[in-house]
Amino acid sequence: MATMLSYSPPRFKIAVDAHHDPLLPFLRSIKKALEASDDSASNLSNLLKDCIRNFKNNDRYRNDVRFLKIWLLYMGVSDDFESVFKEMLDSNVCTNSSSLYVWSASFFELKGRLHDALTIYQLGICRNAEPIEWLKKAQALFLNRISEIQNAASTQKVDDKESKKFEDNGINPWGTSTMDSLLKKIYPLIMKFDGYRSSTKPYTGKVALSTLKNSSRNKVIEIGGKKYHIKGCAGQGGFAQVYKANVDSDPDNVVALKIQKPAFPWEFYIYRQLDKRILDRERSSYGFAHRIHIYSDCSILICDYLANGTLQDVINSYVVLGKSMEEVLCIYYTIEMLHMVETLHGVGLIHGDFKPDNLLIRYARGDLTEDGFFSRIGPWCDQGLCLVDWGRGIDLHLFPDHILFKGDCRTSGFRCIEMLEDKPWKFQASHLLNYTTNAISYMEVVKKEQSDGSYMYLPKLPFKRYWNIELWKTFFTKMLNQYPHDDDRSLLQDLKKSFQDYMSSNPQLIKKLKELLSKQRASLCSA
Repeated sequence: MATMLSYSPPRFKIAVDAHHDPLLPFLRSIKKALEASDDSASNLSNLLKDCIRNFKNNDRYRNDVRFLKIWLLYMGVSDDFESVFKEMLDSNVCTNSSSLYVWSASFFELKGRLHDALTIYQLGICRNAEPIEWLKKAQALFLNRISEIQNAASTQKVDDKESKKFEDNGINPWGTSTMDSLLKKIYPLIMKFDGYRSSTKPYTGKVALSTLKNSSRNKVIEIGGKKYHIKGCAGQGGFAQVYKANVDSDPDNVVALKIQKPAFPWEFYIYRQLDKRILDRERSSYGFAHRIHIYSDCSILICDYLANGTLQDVINSYVVLGKSMEEVLCIYYTIEMLHMVETLHGVGLIHGDFKPDNLLIRYARGDLTEDGFFSRIGPWCDQGLCLVDWGRGIDLHLFPDHILFKGDCRTSGFRCIEMLEDKPWKFQASHLLNYTTNAISYMEVVKKEQSDGSYMYLPKLPFKRYWNIELWKTFFTKMLNQYPHDDDRSLLQDLKKSFQDYMSSNPQLIKKLKELLSKQRASLCSA
């Protein structure tokens, strides 16, 4: 077991017979403030700030460890501790001392900024800070702690006694008792994540969060030292509301704020698993969370905001005109979703609420070309979908290997066959959407008797006669009736390849797809 991290504010020893030292009066005042009651201690921040302002340009204290401790104390009481640390580096405070890097990295680690902590250790080693052996040992202990956290994520499965019961009877992954158990198991891990902020107190901003439901536009809420200017409501459900906001009045810094009551850190945990398990070139397909603020009465999740609308918006743009989506566009989005689900399931994650409302549209930064479509390179790497809203996400690494689930997502129109018939399911939860694109509506499924007396599930509506009927029939037959419980990647890869082969059979199809995507972008982004 690696040595547990212990960090406490630096303590000052002030010699009574010290020579004249302009820093000493500040040290005495700061020491008194640290030892005083809460009311007197409220002056601590101002004392530290005044001390730093007076002496940061004084060469006499540049390498004085006492002055370094003052900076560290100030970093501890500042809302923007990252800026304080950067200012400390710019002022060359003890930059040749290992103390700067060990103490600062420990502070960042306690704040959940693990990547930044590692960067600070590496910076000190690159600068050959002394004593270098102490710095290297501190970094090694840090890496051991990180290794234990990663191992905990992969080994925190339900205990053996419960495993057999779960495998035999299934478990509802969204049940209250299950979620409570999982949250307890992951708590030591999640509190270390970059961006995790937690308070035992309720949210006490000047603008009450409850007032946002009725009128949110142009209100300003403060979270973690930053001001968020609400521009409007981007979506809402039974327990959460999502708002579009500018950070500190910067029109180019736009985020989505998801406010949920009661507090719900699980979605943030899933986002950090995506960061860890999904390759960088695929990461933009699954949304990104910057941080979460946990209060006793709510949680506020801060995520990327994409302004291009959802797949549901694309579907609706055809419905309002009484038209059906072009087959080549349906094929494109089906390929995208098959690839996304294959990637997710390959790293042990299930979305659990896979539907058009949760699929945001991504557009290429440059013009699409006819090259790169199949290999997903160039502009095609940025074009596609982005899956968000991970509140019902399932981490298979926390369950026995052969687990089957029971339970209902309760999302009308997107419940898999197994949910409808109260049968065990696993990966099936992600797939109903794949074929809703075909009908451009929430597809109804019927159970049809076959000539041999068996039953098969098929779409209620007939296939469009001018589409590739065999291609779609094979797709639906396998997705609805032959879906494997354990490893579905071979099936997903085969189905994806069948659609890709069809696209490659006629060069005009990709040309037409480019035109349709360009038209879609012009139409929806100008609406």
